[in-house]
Amino acid sequence: MTRIVAILSPGEMGGGVGAALARHGHEPIACVAGRGAETVARAERLGFRLCPDLDSLVAEADIVLSILPPEAARAVAGDVAAAMRRTGKAPPFAECNAVAPETARAIAGCFRGTGADFIDGGIVGLPPAEGRKPTRIYVSGEAAPVMDAFDGKDIAIHQCGPEVGRASAVKMCYASVSKGTNALHTAAMTAADSLGVGDILRAEIADSVPAVFERLQANIPRLPADAGRWVREMEEIARTYASAGLPPGFHLAAAEIFRLLDATPYGNETRETMDRARSMERTVAACVAELRRREAAE
Repeated sequence: MTRIVAILSPGEMGGGVGAALARHGHEPIACVAGRGAETVARAERLGFRLCPDLDSLVAEADIVLSILPPEAARAVAGDVAAAMRRTGKAPPFAECNAVAPETARAIAGCFRGTGADFIDGGIVGLPPAEGRKPTRIYVSGEAAPVMDAFDGKDIAIHQCGPEVGRASAVKMCYASVSKGTNALHTAAMTAADSLGVGDILRAEIADSVPAVFERLQANIPRLPADAGRWVREMEEIARTYASAGLPPGFHLAAAEIFRLLDATPYGNETRETMDRARSMERTVAACVAELRRREAAE
């Protein structure tokens, strides 16, 4: 059965999800009013049908998937809920952003009284693409089974139960390891170079844990392109840890490492424009230089 799927918004992940749904017989729609020409062009290239405003988007949609930077999730949910009240149309709303379980529950409250079913979601993996391992979307909530319609080659839906917050918990705990480890690796390399022992440390890691050294070399140069977007995600992870009775400090510190990476000259890169030939050493050197600049400014 073909479904009209409203996606907020058609960025890298949202665009990839929309394109995957289109490949499997669904119709992705989006509202890009006020967005830049690049976003509009990407949405059209990926097969989205564009709506002029949120009211028309909500009125046409069979379901709404929110795939946004986490700092925008609550405000946009409020806008969508307002559009539902204006139009009298209330399709299910799937909150698929990198937010803490309690943030997801707060967002669910935006839809109280609209009649819309709320689905808690969390996305793990790279954007969907043909020939790539399926992107995992973890979902929970009473209405979560409606997401099974999108389970297929490019997207794998994983049900986590009827309680809102469970899917977000999976996403937060997973990202605390994957992105948190990247932050730790960057911090260690930056500290070592700042203290003048970087070459010694790299040689030791390459000898004792070569798999870790390969990850350092592969991942650290790519981090500045995403660092700015991951700051709030680390803060949401810290909130998740605190709700479980664990110290939030590690991921608050990770947020600061991503702020540092974002402040380097490479922080303006995107995944499309990044210098893929840049070494780990050059990236770490930029972090050290930014630290020195901050010290001089104090």
